[in-house]
Amino acid sequence: MMDLKFRVAARIAKPVEEVFEAVADPAKLSEYFTTGGAQGRLETDTTVTWDFHDYPGAFPVEVVEVVENEKIVLKWEASEGEPHNVEGSDSKAADYMTTVTMTFTGLDDGRTLVEIKEEGWRENQGALDASYGNCQGWAQMLCALKIWIEHGINLRADMYK
Repeated sequence: MMDLKFRVAARIAKPVEEVFEAVADPAKLSEYFTTGGAQGRLETDTTVTWDFHDYPGAFPVEVVEVVENEKIVLKWEASEGEPHNVEGSDSKAADYMTTVTMTFTGLDDGRTLVEIKEEGWRENQGALDASYGNCQGWAQMLCALKIWIEHGINLRADMYK
């Protein structure tokens, strides 16, 4: 029996409050990650929309829980198959949700450890393929967050269009 889940992490050279706000605030998130724009602040029991140039079309993100400067828990529709941005993609929406948990930990040296976990895929090859794509996307998000918040550079600018 498989348990399809992953975890990615990065240390960001900014205080936890600033890093958390860069994710929770839709205007800031749109500067480096949601290349098509984000609508709605990440707050407990809300639904926001995210749009990406590499996955065109805004889609809903359910915000399950937010603990300021500590944790954000999201649910969104699972997909199964190769990621949309892969040549010859066979990705399709699935009829269930996966859960994304982001944690923010202030470190003694003033940096912030950001960890992102996603879980909840079904046990099949299409779901496994989709989980790899999401793992890639969250790793890119952490890289983009780091370079944007530390140096003001949008790593994803013109990457997908």
